[in-house]
Amino acid sequence: MGEPIMRLPAPHHRRDIVFLFATRFIRLFCYGFLSVVLALYLASAGFSDQAIGMLLTVTLIGDAGISLWLTTSADRIGRRMTLILGAALMMLAGIAFVFTREPLLLMIAATIGVISPSGNEIGPFLSVEQASLTQLTPDRSRTHVFAWYNLAGSLATALGALVGGLLAHVLQNAGFSPLESYRVVLTGYAIGGGVLIVFFSCLSPAVEVKPAQAPTGVRCTLGLHRSKGVVMKLSGLFALDAFAGGFIVQSIVAYWFYLRFGVDEGTLGAIFFGANILAGISALLAARVAARIGLVRTMVFTHLPSNILLCMVPLMPTLPLAIGVLLLRFSISQMDVPTRQSYTMAVVAPDERSAASGVTTIARSIGAAPSPALSGILLASLASAPFFLAGGLKIIYDLLLYRGFKAIRPPEESRYPDSAGSRRRLDTS
Repeated sequence: MGEPIMRLPAPHHRRDIVFLFATRFIRLFCYGFLSVVLALYLASAGFSDQAIGMLLTVTLIGDAGISLWLTTSADRIGRRMTLILGAALMMLAGIAFVFTREPLLLMIAATIGVISPSGNEIGPFLSVEQASLTQLTPDRSRTHVFAWYNLAGSLATALGALVGGLLAHVLQNAGFSPLESYRVVLTGYAIGGGVLIVFFSCLSPAVEVKPAQAPTGVRCTLGLHRSKGVVMKLSGLFALDAFAGGFIVQSIVAYWFYLRFGVDEGTLGAIFFGANILAGISALLAARVAARIGLVRTMVFTHLPSNILLCMVPLMPTLPLAIGVLLLRFSISQMDVPTRQSYTMAVVAPDERSAASGVTTIARSIGAAPSPALSGILLASLASAPFFLAGGLKIIYDLLLYRGFKAIRPPEESRYPDSAGSRRRLDTS
């Protein structure tokens, strides 16, 4: 009880943490910048709704494969090198989307490149950065650092969505065709990848770790040994959650608002600016809530009402009501993100953190991969169905997560049995 709630990282680690926060901000700005116009760009290029969904699915499948390779190799080839390679793929994918409208070439670029259709994290970046931050940060500060890390990402995504939507709108008012205005946004995305290469090159050797060594008699798979069972169970649940979320990626939701209410690009950017600001604030609040009721309870008890609100969005008869419910949903929807990330890092061995983050992140990518294609098909016939499917499946995920992991506590929750929050947690063990 006498220990402070928050311990600061060592001074010589703070420079690397600043760089990791900066790269998170730049990357998520680029993702948000692109996500508002990506589906609109593909529609302007002549793609059908079904083809748009299929291309977004291919993007997520390709991301899963590239990320699995890079994250499971990160500790062997070096974390900095892994991050630089990811940034290079992001830049090359942006360039490819700018210079061709050929479906086959776009499919190839989407498969081997790094393009975010959702405005959320893709590629190897999150896994390697999480492992590095955990290595640079004391246990009791981990959830707080992850909360600020997610806030930086949400603010960046919000700002990127606002700027991307407004830029396309302004360019069209200045005489650019919609297709030309969207290409300018794609060019900015590619430039962002180049900037990330420079920033990742500035990280110090402190972010690196020795390759994991499996204990005697324990087989090491994908960098995992003792924690293999826990990670695989979490991966299965996270894949279900991501499959549900794939139905309502930001590009799809933006397109739904366009189809349902005729919302223009500038308004779409403003909607998602507000949504991501609220999401970032909710991530910050998550650390305080988790300190009182625990990481698993915070994940579940905040996620359930957000999913009910998600199901309500298409039931709203007017644009202001639909926006209001969406923003209310975003105000609590991301409280599970820093807690989920912190929990995963806490319940595995230190030498398994990169692998655990990588495997669970890949599971999310694989889970999300089929959903946009299905969502594209549904948009053409039952436009509201993606919201209902996403919300219902996410509720099932919450219930299964609570049942399976309520008794497995991270070190900081079991170390102080005299605190009120810990007494509640001890009751479940």
